[in-house]
Amino acid sequence: MSAVAATIFATGDGFMTNTVSAALLATLMGFAAGRAVSAEAPSPGAAQLALVTLPAKAGARLSVESPAFKAGGDIPYENTQYRGNIFPGLSWTAGPSGTRTYVIIMQDPDAIYNGMPILHWTMFNIPANVIRLDAAMAAPPAGASYGPNIRGANQAYMGPRTPPGPKHHYHLQLFALDTVLAAEAGADYAALTAAMKGHVLSEGELVGLAQADPSAPPKK
Repeated sequence: MSAVAATIFATGDGFMTNTVSAALLATLMGFAAGRAVSAEAPSPGAAQLALVTLPAKAGARLSVESPAFKAGGDIPYENTQYRGNIFPGLSWTAGPSGTRTYVIIMQDPDAIYNGMPILHWTMFNIPANVIRLDAAMAAPPAGASYGPNIRGANQAYMGPRTPPGPKHHYHLQLFALDTVLAAEAGADYAALTAAMKGHVLSEGELVGLAQADPSAPPKK
């Protein structure tokens, strides 16, 4: 409630309370509400996202899209572990001159595991002439490799399985590199990001939201 509910006037005889009219009170409360900051709380793992820790050399950006959902939109349940875990498809603008490969890193900074955002999926050494991965992709394009996720090395797409509660943010981050990574880069997340450092020419991301499937049976 607004701190101003009534106006107190001091008089020679003491204090007299003058109740503010309903219209004025509504105006005052609207003013107070207008000054309130309604920003969404940052994700606990936001500072550890790959885009933050692996900045592009010149700050160049790539545009990333999916045929399944728009930026900031809900990821369809069919693209989550609740229903099918089907890869949603991804496309992006071409990297700058000197791009040799692309890397994709999908993280959920709203869930922390071993001090890091949940790592859902990675792919590296995507050839420079590839700027699209089709929906329902069953294998990496020629020359590319699946990288690590929370389950280990060489893992295919692992979509969201958001627990009950608020929606989570899933960051599909794309990096254009000036190099081809050694196979050892796929051992784990630390190896992948270490190999990428100093080689990122441009980057971008698509963020989708997901929540628990209300029709899913309770987890035992």
